[in-house]
Amino acid sequence: MPIPLAVGRWNRVGFNRLSTPVARHLPGYAVVHHRGRRSGRAYQTPVNLFRVGDRYVIALTYGPQTDWVRNVLAAGGCTIETRGRLVPCGRPQLYRDAERHGIRPVERAVLGWIGVQDFLELVPLWGTPEPNA
Repeated sequence: MPIPLAVGRWNRVGFNRLSTPVARHLPGYAVVHHRGRRSGRAYQTPVNLFRVGDRYVIALTYGPQTDWVRNVLAAGGCTIETRGRLVPCGRPQLYRDAERHGIRPVERAVLGWIGVQDFLELVPLWGTPEPNA
């Protein structure tokens, strides 16, 4: 079971505001820039980001039903800010992987411990993903 959505609501108000400025520069983290499906409002969501081949993979610690995931799917993409770079991404695909293939061992263990099995895959629309995103 992923982290409960109630924790996610608290994070949106508190922790995300503190972690977003740092997440855009740290390896293994990123900020997803997306727009609300109905409001069109711009949002920024900090995430765990992994490079798997020529793609980015985001661990969905709150599951696939969150607003930001639904926004990205509805728009057909988003912009990822990682290591200080903005990377437009498209072709979002949800998938489930109980074994967490392609995730580094330490993060695989932590994600397994908190029960994360859902992921969002994104393809950069230009260039190659940063190494060790």
